[in-house]
Amino acid sequence: MVFESTGAPPTGSVPAPRAAARVIAIANQKGGVGKTTTVVNLAAALAGREKSVVIVDLDPQANATTGIGVDFRSLDNTIYEVLIQDCAIEDTVVATSVRNLYCVPAKLDLAGAEVELVSMLARETRLREALKPIRDDYDFVLIDCPPSLGLLTINGLVAADELLVPIQCEYFALEGLGALIRNVELVRRTVNPGLRIAGFCLTMYDARTKLAAQVAEDVRDHFGDQVFSAMVPRSVRLSEAPSFGQPIEVYAPMSRGAIAYRDLAKEVIEHDA
Repeated sequence: MVFESTGAPPTGSVPAPRAAARVIAIANQKGGVGKTTTVVNLAAALAGREKSVVIVDLDPQANATTGIGVDFRSLDNTIYEVLIQDCAIEDTVVATSVRNLYCVPAKLDLAGAEVELVSMLARETRLREALKPIRDDYDFVLIDCPPSLGLLTINGLVAADELLVPIQCEYFALEGLGALIRNVELVRRTVNPGLRIAGFCLTMYDARTKLAAQVAEDVRDHFGDQVFSAMVPRSVRLSEAPSFGQPIEVYAPMSRGAIAYRDLAKEVIEHDA
């Protein structure tokens, strides 16, 4: 695999027209479940399979932005300006050091967007409308939603075709998922009837513990074949990679974490086959 930047996003020079991107929101209102880790590393794994991918960072912590090596402090326009100031989203896309991988970055100002969106017209659909001009330019759009069920997450769900839910292999793994599923059903009934669940991804799996095995079994019993076969292990390498601004595919490509995300990318691609 090659991991150099390609510069500008893909253009119309490809041999055949590209279908509109699959827009996948990655969400779980519980924090610390590996949501942003999944966004960054799944995106890099998809890019390694010659898919053109853009990450949309909707989390005010901006961890997906920094985890892919983008310094939001040097940028004038981010997803905040798109949602609040009607900036064109194509003016915010930046190339990363990973070939085929791009990012619509976040910055800390996004923390105030929840309040600012409340008084805006069509507040739940602003991201969906903003994405329209670039959907034909990529194979995948991955949306990193914040760990909450507020307006930013709702914007992510309304903009998405699919929802991928990371579930930590620890006690209380299923706690709170009912609220997320209810929100998905509400979004379906009101503004996005095409939204479907791409699947549930088990993260932070520690094969040495009985608890992790039991949680994995419980999740599979509960959600059946909606649970991806690939399980992301608890890994020091995965924890280290963001501090270097690199996905695991670059930082430690032969690690168990990198292999797991490549397996997950394969399943995600085949899910739409």
